[in-house]
Amino acid sequence: MKYRHIVWIVIGILLIDQIVKYWIKTNMALNESFPVFGSWFQIHFIENEGMAYGLKFGGEFGKIALTLFRLVAVVVGFFYMKKLVREKYHTGLLICGALILAGAAGNLIDSMFYGMIFSESTNSTVAQFLPAAGGYGTFLHGNVVDMLYFPLIEGFFPDWVPFWGGEHFIFFRPIFNIADAAISVGVIAILIFQKRFLHKPGEEKEKPVGTQPVLDDKVA
Repeated sequence: MKYRHIVWIVIGILLIDQIVKYWIKTNMALNESFPVFGSWFQIHFIENEGMAYGLKFGGEFGKIALTLFRLVAVVVGFFYMKKLVREKYHTGLLICGALILAGAAGNLIDSMFYGMIFSESTNSTVAQFLPAAGGYGTFLHGNVVDMLYFPLIEGFFPDWVPFWGGEHFIFFRPIFNIADAAISVGVIAILIFQKRFLHKPGEEKEKPVGTQPVLDDKVA
């Protein structure tokens, strides 16, 4: 697999991710939703200031630190992927790396630029792209757009369950985006197939030192 293939995978996922986010941002009010497949797959528009799946990290300072970390990780990631391609690692690992890299870059774009290029989304108004009055934030202060929601199972915990007995639950509750999905698929695939993916070409297993063939004690 060549390095340009990695670049094209990243570009393809980035385009899909950003096109979907742009449509959501300019066509839906915050917290608006509509069903795709019954009630178990919905498009539900939210924004978050932090990490994947709506997790947050350290307030305003944490947001800037996280955005800068993403930027460094993406830049380093491109150089590292070039190294893996040059050393001819398994194609599966390279594809997974491209997925992770694309996902990180997708959310990075939101964090870096969305505050500058979109007006604010509210529960009653749809955002505008490049508004005359300026965006809702500044550089590095954009919110990440999430929309994929899979409430597969909904119910109540049995009363005998410690701490959560009788409380309402939804599985799967987190709302995420295509970039988050790309990262998750890449990481999970590497964990599942790590023995195959992380084996460097030409790397041979070391043979135990000092082993000798076992001879039969009996003389023919």
